[in-house]
Amino acid sequence: MADPSSAATPLPASTTEKSAESSPSAEAATHSISPAATTFPPASRPTKPLDRSATSSTTVLPSLEHLKENSADSAGTDDELAQRGGKRDFGFLPIPRRLQWDPSNPPEFTLLLNAIFGFAATFSVANLYYVQPILISISEEFDVSYDVVVDIPTLLQASYALGLLFICPCGDLVRRRPMLLLLIFVAGILTLILALVPSIRSFQAISFFLGASSVTPQVLLPLAGDLARPEKRGSALSIVLAGLLLGILLARVLAGVITDAGRVRDVYFMSFGLQVLIFNMLYWTVPDYPAKNKKLGYFQILYTMAKYAVTEPLLIQSYTIACASSAIFAAFWVSSTFLLGDVYGYNTSIIGLFGLVGAVGVCAAPFVGKLVDNLVPWVGVLFGIGVLTTAQVIFTAAGGLSIGAVIIVILLLDIGQQLQQVSNSTRVFSISTEARARLSAVFVFGIFVGQLIGTAAGTRIYLAHGYRASGGFSLALLGFMLFILFLRGPHLPVKRWSGWEGGWKLRKGVAEQPKKEQIEQIEAEKVV
Repeated sequence: MADPSSAATPLPASTTEKSAESSPSAEAATHSISPAATTFPPASRPTKPLDRSATSSTTVLPSLEHLKENSADSAGTDDELAQRGGKRDFGFLPIPRRLQWDPSNPPEFTLLLNAIFGFAATFSVANLYYVQPILISISEEFDVSYDVVVDIPTLLQASYALGLLFICPCGDLVRRRPMLLLLIFVAGILTLILALVPSIRSFQAISFFLGASSVTPQVLLPLAGDLARPEKRGSALSIVLAGLLLGILLARVLAGVITDAGRVRDVYFMSFGLQVLIFNMLYWTVPDYPAKNKKLGYFQILYTMAKYAVTEPLLIQSYTIACASSAIFAAFWVSSTFLLGDVYGYNTSIIGLFGLVGAVGVCAAPFVGKLVDNLVPWVGVLFGIGVLTTAQVIFTAAGGLSIGAVIIVILLLDIGQQLQQVSNSTRVFSISTEARARLSAVFVFGIFVGQLIGTAAGTRIYLAHGYRASGGFSLALLGFMLFILFLRGPHLPVKRWSGWEGGWKLRKGVAEQPKKEQIEQIEAEKVV
């Protein structure tokens, strides 16, 4: 069922920063964040006006996002908006004319551009994970003990966390196109240095900076949310998130295969080549998009991000669920690694190939995105939890009895993880158009914390009690996720902490309110 926004012409935006989710649920009701912020036209094309004379019960009304955006009166003239873009990146690098910001002809988020975003996400985040399966080879390359190299993954993850907190929020402050190009350029230079460094200390230091520059996917996600049509946002986000997940899975396989055939340095020469390719792909395809929140400073951006993390009920619910889900995902892969070696007797190379099984599950991303586009996002999260529960029940019952059961669990785990992450991302981006980079940073940081918890807990539980105890731990987390989800119903206003109203409408557009009530709801939820 198409999103209701496709049936109506977007109305103007106000200069007050507001939310933008096009959902019939009251969950998408929004509020102002900064009276100084300017909202820009969405990337969607104009559509036919709403037929006000229609009286049929099937009349489709405009979305909340389109009710609030595209105001020529309040957002400034086209010339003023155009000045927020530019003709050059960094003051010297020309922007192809067809990619320059034109408020009268906003860019269209095509399937090709979406695929390029997914590709960039895959081989940007992979920089964090190449090192994990080749630590022994690194110790041999630099002729040091294993104890010296075991801290490299920790350095990468720690700097990645810093990048999430202090670099990603800049997406709400500066133009994303040059920001993306700079991140990829820096990552490329650092991977080339890693391929050439003469000592392990240099390798460790450069790895730290590489982690912070590998946050490209977290800049791409909110940009995709801005560029995609509201009714296609779930599909757009699913492809970028699938690329992120694919990068985590493929990195270990590629690093192991290349190191077996050559040297550790060859892994980073390959990564350098990929960063060069990504830089060129983004340069020639990513449209310029105006900077947001021009009157806010960097420290104000950080302050508001921290404020959202503790004051936005919908954001807190989403990142809590995502954190638990990420812990389940990490705990499974740790436990399954031990299980495949201890019970099935597979060697490291064969165990690594199970990552390719997970890559097959990533191929479900377009179907997951389409499903989320047609559902109330809360329901998508519920379905994701259901799939994850099925996977963990199978793993707990038969993980050590049949290798087929393990393969089924891997596929279901990927699908369930994508369902809940895409649905939760859609919900988070509904809170505010002007704060999507900050909201995304908080959300992804929750995922990152979950990975740390799952890895640590999964290892200890498996070593102490076996794979069934690890599965029981994951099932307990799934119960916790259900509890958090049902604290806030699918149609609850965005600022309400708990409760239930609006019934069990599962599909978007089913419970659409009259336009007047939508506008009144927006005004009621504003925070001046």
